[in-house]
Amino acid sequence: MAGAPGRLVRMPSQSSPRAAKPRKRRLSKRQRQMYRRRRIAVLVGLVAFLALAVFCVYSLVRGASLVPAWVGADERMAVTRATQPPVPVRKSKVRVCSANDIELALDPASTSVPVGGSLEFTARIAYTGKDPAGCYVDGADDGRVLQISSGSDVVWRSDACEAAYRPLLMMQGVTDEQKMTWDTVRSGSECVAEGDLPHVDRGTYVAQLVLKDDPKVMSKPVTITVE
Repeated sequence: MAGAPGRLVRMPSQSSPRAAKPRKRRLSKRQRQMYRRRRIAVLVGLVAFLALAVFCVYSLVRGASLVPAWVGADERMAVTRATQPPVPVRKSKVRVCSANDIELALDPASTSVPVGGSLEFTARIAYTGKDPAGCYVDGADDGRVLQISSGSDVVWRSDACEAAYRPLLMMQGVTDEQKMTWDTVRSGSECVAEGDLPHVDRGTYVAQLVLKDDPKVMSKPVTITVE
């Protein structure tokens, strides 16, 4: 529109509307409690991590300080063993039986046996000593030996094969009895099964018990006839 000459006409200015302020979000009581628990959990985890780190560092330092002691432990133990005096072997005070302590006796079930047959004996060890402590003797068949001979020829011995060690403590009132059998065979210097040994011929033989550790200890001879 045209105005009057020389007169300034002002156009009305359009004012912009004011921006609306954002409204502040309010948390509910349940949400505040949840955030508070999360913060506590994070704090607890941080404290635990720091404690673990401190413990690891302490362990490493402690282990490094003990390494020199571990390195020389074997050498020190070896030296200690070498310098220690040997432990003395304790010997038994009970002595070995001698001819003055025991008596051997041999009783055959029969005084005759057929060729190829078997004869049973009762071997007896009796204590005759006076020492209250007694003595010990090996009562196995290879310690208390049954010997069969013909003149000067030793035909058979019960110690041709090794027997299990059988220690006996002999003292007053003690008597040991064992059964022993001779299958009328001839033994040699080596251990051979009885079934593989040759049988003796007919004739007269002498049976006797002998203590292997002390040949002076022997029973009275017993005459046996192989028919």
